[in-house]
Amino acid sequence: MKVSSMEIISSVREDLLQKYFKLPEFRRGQKEIIASALDKKDVLAVLPTGGGKSLCYQYPAIYFQKLVIVICPLIALMKDQVSSLRRLGIPAGCLHSGQSDDAKREVFAELNKGGAFVLYLSPERAQKEGFQKWIQNRDVALFAIDEAHCVSQWGHDFREEYAQLNILKKLCPQVPILALTASATPTVLDDISKHLALHKPERRVHGFYRPNLYYQVELCENDDAKMDFLLQGIKNHPSGRIIVYCGTRKVTESLAESLGKKFAKVGYYHAGLPAEQRTKTQEAYERGDLRILVATNAFGMGIDQPDVRLVVHFQIPANIDALYQEMGRAGRDGKDSTCLVLYSKKDKGLQSYFIHNSEAPEEIKSARWRNLDALVNYSEGGECRHAEVLTYYKDAQRIERCGHCDNCDAKSTRKVVKPITSFVKVDQALDAIKTTLKKTKKTKSKQTDIVLDAMAEQRYEVLRAWRRERARQLDAPAFVIFSDQTLRHLAQRNPRNLDEMRQVHGIGDQKLEKFGWDVLAELGK
Repeated sequence: MKVSSMEIISSVREDLLQKYFKLPEFRRGQKEIIASALDKKDVLAVLPTGGGKSLCYQYPAIYFQKLVIVICPLIALMKDQVSSLRRLGIPAGCLHSGQSDDAKREVFAELNKGGAFVLYLSPERAQKEGFQKWIQNRDVALFAIDEAHCVSQWGHDFREEYAQLNILKKLCPQVPILALTASATPTVLDDISKHLALHKPERRVHGFYRPNLYYQVELCENDDAKMDFLLQGIKNHPSGRIIVYCGTRKVTESLAESLGKKFAKVGYYHAGLPAEQRTKTQEAYERGDLRILVATNAFGMGIDQPDVRLVVHFQIPANIDALYQEMGRAGRDGKDSTCLVLYSKKDKGLQSYFIHNSEAPEEIKSARWRNLDALVNYSEGGECRHAEVLTYYKDAQRIERCGHCDNCDAKSTRKVVKPITSFVKVDQALDAIKTTLKKTKKTKSKQTDIVLDAMAEQRYEVLRAWRRERARQLDAPAFVIFSDQTLRHLAQRNPRNLDEMRQVHGIGDQKLEKFGWDVLAELGK
C-alpha cells in the first residue's frame, strides 16, 4: 500500500529531535527534506547558509539506527560536526588524510558496533578502491552530499573530485542520495541530478527568506566612495563580527592594512596564504581575536559564527549564488544584520577578466557571462531585493515586498548612509555638500546613461509595472526579464517597431522575440 506524503512527513518525530539533538522544533524546510529521505527517495535540497542542512542527514541515522555517509569537502568542517554529534551522544567519526592509522582504526571499531553512525568522508576518499569494496558490504541508510553545488560546472564553486561522485549510485543503487547546498538555481540542480545519477529526485527549496537581514546595494563612483561606505558601516556596528569580501588577493591585503590603521582586531584571508596561516586566521576569527576579517571567496565554507552583524562586498562576486551564500553568513543568530554590496562599473570588468581568462568550455563561459549580467542587473535594480532572491531560487515561500531592503525601506536605521562630510567648519561643510550633490548627479547619469523627461518617466513607470506583472506570470525575477537600464532606454527612445527596439541596450534576438510585441503594446497605450 502506497504511503501518502503527509503520512511520511508525520513520521518525522519531534520527540527524536528533542531527545537526541536537544532542539525544540524543526526549522523551515527541514521536516520535508527529512521526510523524503526517510521515504528512501533521492532528494535535491536547498537550505541557505545557517538553515540547518546538517540535521537533514543526521536525523535519518537516528531514525533508522543505521550508517549514514556524508561527503564533505573540508576536514575542519568534518571535525567540527563530529565533535558536535559526540557531545550529543550520537556516534560519529570522520576519515581524512590528516589522521593516524590508530585514529582510523578507532573510527572503524566504533562503526562496527552497529546502530546509528554518521561517517564523514572527503570526495576523494569515495574514489578509492578500498572504500568501494568496503561500502558494498555495509548496510547504509543514506548518502549525503554536502556542498552539492560543487558537482555542477554551472555552479559557482565547481570541483573536479565532486564530479566523480556518481560512483555512489553505481556501487549502491538502492541507497538514496540527499544532495544539499546553500544556493543553487534550477539549472544547477538539474546538473547536480544528472552528474550524481539521481533517480527522479524530489526538489526541496526552502528558507531563502531571512527577515533579520537588511539588503543594501550602493552604486559607487570609485574606491574612495566605497571606502566611505565601508568605514561608516563598521562604525555603525561596534559589536559583533564583520566580514568584508574582495575580488582579488591584492585588494584583500591592502584593504585589511588600511582598516588595521583605524580599527582593532583586523585580519585577512585568501587562498594564496600558506595553509598554516589560513588555519591560524580562521581560528583567531572563531575565537573572537579578529573582529573584522577581509577575505576573498576562499573564506566561508563551513564557517558558522552566529554574531556576524555586517557583511560587505567591497567588490561584487561572479554571480548571485556566490553573493547570496556570502551574505548568508550574516545574522545566523536571528538578530538584525546588514548585507552591503558596494558596486562600481569596474567591478564587472574584474569578473569579465576572470571569465575571459578561464579555460572552461565556451558553453560554461557563456553561462558565466549570463550569471554575471544577472548579478549586475540585480545590483542596479529597483525591485524588492528579498522578493527577487526568493523568485530567482524558486523558493517555496514568496513575498511581494519585504520592508527591510534599500528598495523597500530606504530610510531604515539599518541602512549604511555615506557621511556627507567630515569637516567641522560650516563653510567647508556647505562646499562639501555641493560637491557631493554634483557627484551624485554625475554618478546617476553614468549609472543610467540617460535622463528622462516627464513623458519618458511615465513610460518608464508603465514598463516597470508591465515587467513586474510579467515576472509574476513567468515566476522569474524582474531583473532577468529586463534590467532597469534597459527599461530606461526603452522609455527614452520610445521605439515604434521591432527594428527600433533592437537598437535598445540589453535587447537581443531572444528577448525581442519573447517580449517585443508586449513592450510595443505597453508603449502604445
